[in-house]
Amino acid sequence: QVQLAESGGGLVQAGGSLRLSCLALEQSINSYVMAWFRQSPGKEREFVAGLAWAGAIPAYADSVKGRFTIARDNAKNTLSLQMNSLKPEDTAVYYCSARPSDRRGLLRNRELYDYWGRGTQVTVSS
Repeated sequence: QVQLAESGGGLVQAGGSLRLSCLALEQSINSYVMAWFRQSPGKEREFVAGLAWAGAIPAYADSVKGRFTIARDNAKNTLSLQMNSLKPEDTAVYYCSARPSDRRGLLRNRELYDYWGRGTQVTVSS
């Protein structure tokens, strides 16, 4: 079992930046694929960014590529998402997620993830 706790959300103006963090409790993230998803009202939860291990090539949704950066620190058991040049359409609840690293499949496949945090709200005003 992995318990995930997100933090760092808030209200920011368009063009601003936020840094989200996800702390894994009770279990090391070393053997887990980690990712960020987001969900806005009336929409399905969508993939934002994922990282299989600390030195892996990350994957990003096209909508955030070049603006967001995902990173993981296995020693601190944390996953982060640096979000720059934020847009109003980035407004959503952001979720941290994890799945066992031996489960194959695309990072962006939401159905493969077992563990989810409660989410943190990001609101970008225009």
